Amino acid sequence: MTFKTLDNLTDIAGKRVLVRVDLNVPVKDGKVTDATRIERVAPTIAELSKKGAKVVLLAHFGRPKGEVVADMSLKQILPAVNAVLGTSVHFASDCIGEAAAAAIASMQSGDILLLENTRFHKGEEKNNPDFTAALAANGDIYVNDAFSAAHRAHSSTEGLAHLLPAYAGRTMQAELEALEKGLGNPARPVVAIVGGAKVSTKIDLLMNLVKKVDALVIGGGMANTFLAARGTNVGKSLCEHDLADTAKQIMIEAATATCAIVLPEDGVVAREFKANAENEVVDVDAIPADAMMLDVGPKTVEAVKDWISRAATLVWNGPLGAFEIAPFDAATVAAAKHAAARTKEGKLVSVAGGGDTVAALNHAGVADDFTYVSTAGGAFLEWMEGKPLPGVDVLKQQK
Repeated sequence: MTFKTLDNLTDIAGKRVLVRVDLNVPVKDGKVTDATRIERVAPTIAELSKKGAKVVLLAHFGRPKGEVVADMSLKQILPAVNAVLGTSVHFASDCIGEAAAAAIASMQSGDILLLENTRFHKGEEKNNPDFTAALAANGDIYVNDAFSAAHRAHSSTEGLAHLLPAYAGRTMQAELEALEKGLGNPARPVVAIVGGAKVSTKIDLLMNLVKKVDALVIGGGMANTFLAARGTNVGKSLCEHDLADTAKQIMIEAATATCAIVLPEDGVVAREFKANAENEVVDVDAIPADAMMLDVGPKTVEAVKDWISRAATLVWNGPLGAFEIAPFDAATVAAAKHAAARTKEGKLVSVAGGGDTVAALNHAGVADDFTYVSTAGGAFLEWMEGKPLPGVDVLKQQK
């Protein structure tokens, strides 16, 4: 590995360890509605506490833009953090200055302290040297366990690693190891499934993938744009006709790189976008003018499953159809279950990520069966696009 982990951390009893975590969880009526991100960072926090460190948590919540916003205080997250960790976590009303210093000074070895929202200070998002130094004054060691914020060069995600000995937490480590298996140094053949509504949001992603994978399966609304670019009449399907040239260019790049582009052969079409709408299966060159394709059809599903069966590595971002409403979830569920089965048999490394993808795999009931499912959102997408991640790059430099 090209970065230090908690395995490299010894004799930390009594040391102040600043741990950047992602606690930007959904909250409704003051209550956390999904504690997944807290659960992901719990092992790192618990391990450091058990080793006797004074564990000081740094996190952001929402987008307060450098202002103190009461309903973006991390204090409301505290009960959920306590529940997940099974202990009482202390809280400081600021992440720098006297409030933070006093709270840290009163800590015992093994104690856990959550500091207030780092984004209450304008210096955080600007990676301001003075603000970074003020954060660093509170710690002896820095651990980054927030891959989901690693695409931001902020004080708490990148700046601190220049001022303190820096290490990857267990979640960061797991994410980076999974991504290395996914695209960094994967077992071949590599197949990518990319779905979602629009090509326009994933141009960089598609351009990067065709140079790295052996086959690229395109589903969702964006498949219609590729079909239209190829001269297929897609009826009233969601389609970005103005991106036909972009789609053609991606197909040319794929051909040059000997990457197979897998487009729908058939689709499930309907006249209205609603659950259980009257629908039929047609070949893609027979989509009625007054209908829209809302899912790929059974022939396409078999083709996708065949590619998954041939693959040693699968990278997945985005559903194949409008999985939120039945019966247009069928293709996504079938492909996901097939990938999960191959993974459980030890024949496939499957790495998936992105908001809709996580929801789709949960809907299919197979998220736990994939090799790794990233909850990182934007950071996962930027990694797939081949863009540098400042919070990761600075950890690699520490080696």
